[in-house]
Amino acid sequence: MRSPVIGVLALQGDFREHLEMLAGLGVDARNVRTPEQVAACDGLILPGGESTTIGKLMRRYGVDQAIRELHAAGRPIWGTCAGAILLSREVVENDVHNLGLLDARIARNAYGRQTDSFERGLAMAALGAAEFPAVFIRAPRFVSVGPGVEALAAIDDEPVFVRQGNLLASTFHPELTSDPRVHAWLAELARA
Repeated sequence: MRSPVIGVLALQGDFREHLEMLAGLGVDARNVRTPEQVAACDGLILPGGESTTIGKLMRRYGVDQAIRELHAAGRPIWGTCAGAILLSREVVENDVHNLGLLDARIARNAYGRQTDSFERGLAMAALGAAEFPAVFIRAPRFVSVGPGVEALAAIDDEPVFVRQGNLLASTFHPELTSDPRVHAWLAELARA
């Protein structure tokens, strides 16, 4: 069975770290910057970075529509940090060109400044018994999620990792850890 092709949106942000994590799993991982490259993917990661910049570049290059079509085709899409902002239906700060696919309202930099970044072990039943080492850097916060959105991990009853159908969104950075479980799960979803 061939390895699924997982694209990592490489317009701005920490896409290299995702590519390295996927390559370590033996997954066919590729930078994507054009609508054609997005369409060739079995799954897609929207990385952390600067959500306003990534949103503007997605629109400029027509990648936003290609991502919507990938979603409509049922392929898994995972947004981390800024990627979660871009997937969300509503952003509290209205200056982001978001995709509006995830039934969630999200606030940018909600945990504070860079100096307020932290790491926390998270329980995630979908990934097994061991806690996941989540890294939060100028992290967004889900203000609310719709009834069809499942919380996969939470801090103080606030979701930090959610799923809605073929969409995954985490407000933390799994790619900055040595734990490949979320990346491996995305590859399995893409293979299915």
